[in-house]
Parts: sequence; structure tokens; C-alpha cells
Amino acid sequence: MALLVRSLTRANIVLGSVGRGISTSNCLSSKDDIMEKWPAETLTELHDYDVIPDPKVVEAALRACRRVNDFALCVRFLEALKIKCGTKKNRAMIYPYIINEIKPVLSELGISTPEDLGYDKPELFIPQPEYWWEKKWYAEYGFDKYPAFQY
Repeated sequence: MALLVRSLTRANIVLGSVGRGISTSNCLSSKDDIMEKWPAETLTELHDYDVIPDPKVVEAALRACRRVNDFALCVRFLEALKIKCGTKKNRAMIYPYIINEIKPVLSELGISTPEDLGYDKPELFIPQPEYWWEKKWYAEYGFDKYPAFQY
């Protein structure tokens, strides 16, 4: 961990930005002879950093995933990016900014966001009254909009 912090600090001092340091150290966009497992390993390493990646790094990662035709990894990476943005308040500011910045690349590569695919809502979830369930969760999952809904 100390080596990672030291290399990020050195990259931040030399290049002026941690995002550029991560993108140059991983070389996501310059690998021509990539294998199928390489993008998954690199994205795992990128996700282990305690930073939200720059939109340019996200674009390079999506291009590397599509180069090996791994659509599922692209969607999982975008889901992890949304979770990495933090709390709901921060996520409402940061995640749409990143999606707007990478929108041309998403349309060029034919990648759908998790929201377009419906992965932002749970599938086939029905809360059971005998289980403990917070009242704010009903509104969060949209159950308060049903006609005969009661707490």
C-alpha cells in the first residue's frame, strides 16, 4: 500500500493530477496485444485505488473492454463507478457529470448505462411485512406510488 501511495503522490507531483497518473501507469489505451483477462485485472486494480477515475480514464477502460468484446465488464465497471461516487448526495452530482462526459464514447461503442438497462432498480423485489423494513426504503424503491400502498 505504501508503494501505491508513493507512486500516486509522485505521479501527482510530476503530472499534476492523480487521474493522469493512473491512466499513464495502467496504459489502458496503448495495449494492442491484450488478452481477455487483462482488462478485468486492470479494472480491478483501478477500482482498488481510492479515487474516482477521470472521464478520460473511464473512456480508455471502456475501449479496452470493447476491444475484447466484453460488454458485461463494461456495464459492471459503470455500476462500480456509480457506487464509488459515494453517498446519494455526491452520486447525484458526480456520476451524471462522468456519464455526460463519456456519452459520445458510450454511443460510439454501443454500450448502455446501467440505468438504461434497468439495473438501478431491484428486480422482482416484494417486501415482506414480517421482516424488518425501514419506512424510507418503501419510497426509495418506489412502493409508495402504488394505489393501495400503506405503511
